[in-house]
Amino acid sequence: MHVLYFHQYFNTPRSAGGTRSYEMAQRLLKRGHRVTMVCVSQGQNKDLELSGSQNDLFRRGVVDGIDVIQFNLEYSNHQSLLQRAWLFACYAIVSIYFALTLEYDLVFATSTPLTAGIPGIFARYLRRKPFVFEVRDLWPELPKATGVVTNPVVLAGMSFLELMTYRAASACIGLSPGIKAGIEKRSAPGKTVTMIPNGCDLDIFVPGDRSDLKLPGVTDNDCVAVFTGAHGIANGLHAVLDAAAILKQKARNDIKIFFIGDGKLKPALIARAEKEGLKNCFFIDPMPKTKLGKIVSCADVGLMILDNVPAFYYGTSPNKFFDYIASGLPVLNNYPGWLADMIREYDCGVAVEPDNPQAFAEALCYLADNKARRPQLSQNARKLAESKFDRDILASEFADFLEGVFEECRRGTA
Repeated sequence: MHVLYFHQYFNTPRSAGGTRSYEMAQRLLKRGHRVTMVCVSQGQNKDLELSGSQNDLFRRGVVDGIDVIQFNLEYSNHQSLLQRAWLFACYAIVSIYFALTLEYDLVFATSTPLTAGIPGIFARYLRRKPFVFEVRDLWPELPKATGVVTNPVVLAGMSFLELMTYRAASACIGLSPGIKAGIEKRSAPGKTVTMIPNGCDLDIFVPGDRSDLKLPGVTDNDCVAVFTGAHGIANGLHAVLDAAAILKQKARNDIKIFFIGDGKLKPALIARAEKEGLKNCFFIDPMPKTKLGKIVSCADVGLMILDNVPAFYYGTSPNKFFDYIASGLPVLNNYPGWLADMIREYDCGVAVEPDNPQAFAEALCYLADNKARRPQLSQNARKLAESKFDRDILASEFADFLEGVFEECRRGTA
């Protein structure tokens, strides 16, 4: 089976960012299938060894067995909404060309953005190819709920595209319970929908020794909390600075907070921290996952932060949560939902109510002061990672699902 795989933000473990698509593609390769990955140039994936120059429309080459086609469309979290919308449209349009001209057996597309599914619609209706659509965030629900998109015409267009994509897909994958339920609500009755959440890279993120942590401004007696990932509107990171201000008032200089990543709001977060003298906050640039694992695994607490938007509660599956628990980090979460429920059920951290910086600060103090409690939380987190979210097992489920859809389509039952 040859899979034409559309993922706009494809990364390898040598790049900064999530590697779900890389791991899923590797599992398909191990089973003897072929994978052609279509992506754009962004961040550190610019360093992929591909033929062609940055002046060409696209570059192509084989990366760890994956046939990669990379459009020279520059993407950054710092771009405006209009710039990103233009990029999304360009990616979709050029992707249609490959969907209509390349030889393959099944097309797979993963959001975000929602426009990533457009080539799959063309492949399904014009070439009768099986099409599997993976939903990482519910669109337009999340952009609408966060206020990123407010134009009713645009929202209506996104809603129509969402409906068209779900209807065209032979089957769908959701990354969380809420996403799966959202797909089923908008799809035709009988649509095959499964949940395959993000997984834990148990070989990259391994519980480490706190004494091996090498970060600026940190002493052996400090409690180090880390946040990894995008610094955007949806991430609600000002809530962490609110808590940091309270820690400053309490003279809790032993609690250090590290923000690792990038995004549109990062300059504003840095400016605020400097203005308010929050010397307990440190900002670090994005780094390859292999390097990130060495830092996260030696920290004390992992921060799960999102803006207080009900659509996030059950409709997201952030990579960072799975990196934290694989590393054996107690997780501090500030919003309700399926992840907060798991934290409580498996006793692997602390979940506090949203919009309550005092409770957040107190939870950090609790974790810092209860060093004897943290090892048990750490063991529980790693156990959860191994028992429920082993990437190797989830990748097998992914490959099984695609193979099943392909066979059903061959028999004319999907």
